[in-house]
Amino acid sequence: MNLFFDAFAWIFSPDRLAGSLPLPVAIGQHLAFTFVSVLIAALIAIPAGWAIGHTGRGREFAIALSGAARAVPALGLVVLLWLVLGVLHKTEAAVISFVVLAIPSILAGAYSGFEAINRSTIDAARAMGMTSWQVLWKIEVPLGLPLLIGGLRSATLQVVATVTIATYVGLGGLGFYILQGVQLQRFDEILGGSILVIALALLLDGAFALLHRVVVPHGVTARTPRRATAHVTAVATT
Repeated sequence: MNLFFDAFAWIFSPDRLAGSLPLPVAIGQHLAFTFVSVLIAALIAIPAGWAIGHTGRGREFAIALSGAARAVPALGLVVLLWLVLGVLHKTEAAVISFVVLAIPSILAGAYSGFEAINRSTIDAARAMGMTSWQVLWKIEVPLGLPLLIGGLRSATLQVVATVTIATYVGLGGLGFYILQGVQLQRFDEILGGSILVIALALLLDGAFALLHRVVVPHGVTARTPRRATAHVTAVATT
């Protein structure tokens, strides 16, 4: 227990506001890497996932691509891209790695959300004379929103935990304190940095839970099939 008290004492020490990397700056860097990476991944994965779910084509390719992306170790990819792109592009190398990590969960949430919709609903919309675009934006996108938000939530939590490795190429973030603590054998600093990463993950998870309640109508949430939710969870944790 003393180690936990020491860790919290380290976190709230006035010294955290000074030094080579003040704590507020490190938190800002950590969140910036997370938000930018998830945003870029969403811009890539959401249109692709919607296209797959809407047309019913390319699902097997998406699953294979997602599995391949998950098989790549994030730290190894960061270092490899850092060496390939050069030391002046280490930020780009890290962001690309985090984007690769985030894409599978978002992609699965996007196309699984469409697949979870009862096909009779789509058929009824087409029978009423709706065009393909109207079906997409008025039926599929709103009804697929719960699983899409779930995919974004999973991707964000994965990225915020993985951003700690950015410090291995000198990019800061909360991983800086963990690595520095290992080098100096400061266990209070290691645990303090870890607690801060966990706290950020919990805050972001709570924010997505609130977003889900605010954005998604209750009736839509209640009709989301359990098998589709389980599919996204399985893809996200594979």
